[in-house]
Amino acid sequence: MTASMENRGRRKSSWDSKTSVSSIGSSGTRQYRRSPSSILSSDSDIRFTRKKLTSQYKCGCCIIAIFLLFLLLAAVGVYVGYTFFLPQTPDEQIFRATFKVIEGDTFTPELADPSTNKFKNRSRDYRERLNLLFKRSSVRHGYVGSEVLALDGTEDKDLIVHFNIHMDPYYLDIQAKDIEDILANEISVEESLFFKNLTIDSKSLEVKLDTELPQISSTTVIIVTEAVTQKPDPPRRCFPLELDYCKKLGYNMTTYPNIFKHWSVKDVNIDVISFRELVDAECFRHAYDFICQILQPPCKKGVTEDEMILPCRSFCRDFMAGCGNRLQGKIKEFLDCSKFPEFGENTCITKPGCVDELQSKALSPRICDGVIDCQDVSDEKSCSYCPKNHLHCGIGRVCISKIKRCDGHIDCPDGSDERGCLSLAPSVDAIKRAENVTPHPSRYYAEGFVTFNEKGEVGKLCTENVNRSLPVNQSTAVLQAAAASLCKTLSYEKVASVNVVTDFENNISYVRMRNPTASEISFVRAKCHTKQVLQVKCADLQCGVQATHGPTGLKSLSKMGSHGDWPWHSALFKEDVHICDGTLISAEWVATTTSCFQGQPKAEWIAKFGITRLFSSTPWEQERRIIGMVKSPVEGSTIALIKLDQPITFNDFVRPICLPKENMGLPIEHVQCNTLGWARNREQMQRIQVKLVDKEKCDNVSITSVNSICTEPIYGQNDCNEEEFAGSPMVCQYSNDEKWFLTGITNWRIACAKNGSERPRLFDKLSSNIKWIKESITSET
Repeated sequence: MTASMENRGRRKSSWDSKTSVSSIGSSGTRQYRRSPSSILSSDSDIRFTRKKLTSQYKCGCCIIAIFLLFLLLAAVGVYVGYTFFLPQTPDEQIFRATFKVIEGDTFTPELADPSTNKFKNRSRDYRERLNLLFKRSSVRHGYVGSEVLALDGTEDKDLIVHFNIHMDPYYLDIQAKDIEDILANEISVEESLFFKNLTIDSKSLEVKLDTELPQISSTTVIIVTEAVTQKPDPPRRCFPLELDYCKKLGYNMTTYPNIFKHWSVKDVNIDVISFRELVDAECFRHAYDFICQILQPPCKKGVTEDEMILPCRSFCRDFMAGCGNRLQGKIKEFLDCSKFPEFGENTCITKPGCVDELQSKALSPRICDGVIDCQDVSDEKSCSYCPKNHLHCGIGRVCISKIKRCDGHIDCPDGSDERGCLSLAPSVDAIKRAENVTPHPSRYYAEGFVTFNEKGEVGKLCTENVNRSLPVNQSTAVLQAAAASLCKTLSYEKVASVNVVTDFENNISYVRMRNPTASEISFVRAKCHTKQVLQVKCADLQCGVQATHGPTGLKSLSKMGSHGDWPWHSALFKEDVHICDGTLISAEWVATTTSCFQGQPKAEWIAKFGITRLFSSTPWEQERRIIGMVKSPVEGSTIALIKLDQPITFNDFVRPICLPKENMGLPIEHVQCNTLGWARNREQMQRIQVKLVDKEKCDNVSITSVNSICTEPIYGQNDCNEEEFAGSPMVCQYSNDEKWFLTGITNWRIACAKNGSERPRLFDKLSSNIKWIKESITSET
């Protein structure tokens, strides 16, 4: 048998090929049946041919391909749906709760240690009681479990149980009040099903959503009096700065923990990547400075413990305005700017580059113009009139040497260098640590030690010679008179208390009264062997007083507002946009108008105090969040009171105004009244002197009420250099009184335009609201 193979270029080997075979023989006539895939050939060669698909095969392949494509598309759809459209499963809610068992169970020292069998058995008993209660309650579908954290109390007396309730918010929307109601309903019944043989004090029940505090593990020991107390945190100490990323800021010492509760550089490195991304995103010009100052805050040596120095509150707000929407939720919880210190109140770091920022905004004329525009006064202290290491007077283009402070000669325009030479403070160290960039005190202290400030040296008043040289009755009268004189000088109405105490500070200077019984008291330097010093408490800060004006200060008011002219005036901002104005009437309340908030969606509102230029900073600037509003119940009145989240810190530039007496009249010939506006070109506060006119003039062009006060500018209607915002005050000063009274509040904005100048200046009368205002600001709620 012979076989031959043809190699043809168009044929290719294939697994689906058919093989052709033929046999040639002289005597072989018998044919053998081959497999179906073989084809007999007469030319005795082996050929490989490609099998072609029939239409039936093609249809089947298409169906399979379509089916696979459908599966692929379905898989993609499921992935996209789960990734982008399925709502994220909320995190488990943990409610921290506690109650006190007053009968049926008592506390023993063994229960303070979670490793003891007694604690394990007792905690298991309370855990099972809680599980049974919640598994049969209305929130059983979302209930995950309970956990007893600690048992504490007084030995052989009441037992306090601390526990967690875990809920799954995917099934139920649970609030702390819901958990508290379930527990309260159970412990208040006479025969409790789940707390048998136990009497629980319902007033001790407390439930809070545990979102901010770190979790208390089962090994945490919480014990109160008569038991072993928890070990306190070690005092704060300074450590070398080890984070290489933050070694460009010029300081080399930091402290732990920082505001993020990092206890070491290892903890910082875990979160530093997310912060570096903010710097790279360039969402804020000074993001690097701010981030490093909160991750590795500078440290200052202290007496008992070291001090952490944070960025100032205004620096934090500027950072959040640029980068706040990029922050993760966890980080945002710690970056609450209202908890950052304000400049002057505590030591803090101001935003750098204030002068460069003024120049970049084409505000170079504000540099060296005598009006402070930077929190650190850098715009005025770098000028030719202000030598290095001098104090700026705060008002005008004048700087003084520190040794001229309280030297007996007035050097500042407002006399601030000779005021506050005798004051109150909690300690000498508190005065030295304060950021006083001007002679003006950063804050008023209503109580504290009597301190002196002379030529840059600070100390206390020693009463040793008074107690030793005078009888008890006479020495008490002398000290009482000295305290009354001091409180009056500090602009307080009365003395609340006077005490002689032993000084706790060391290495400080003292002065004593030269002649305690003289009509004018003078002081001389002296040693204080007994360390007996005077402690005074003043009460009722005087209202309506311009502290920068007076016998030794400025004599008149200019049209352009200066720092301290109107210390009660505030500007109200909604999302960094100036919307309205207000007037400070107490430490926590501002008077304005309801029209400010009409049609305004919920947003963050900020009240700014101590400014005369809207978008500049000062060392005395204070910001507070607005957390509530109360509308006047008086018919026809649009006056509103807004509540601040924190009390204001009073100083020469932020003080309250006086309220008029109820139904107090306005004699036209014996009153001077002003309202305040803002210059359109320079955003500078200006005063507009107004006079009372007959209400008929306003009736002709507007709708008035019995509470309306109709006024017009003294210097004509065409003076269009300023505009008044809604909430602007009408403040009046009677000829026989130097105090300023809040007389009215405008309900609308007086625009700086011809049609605006024709609109009458109507104010809502404040005297008809006095009773309501006093009840609101004195109410605890």
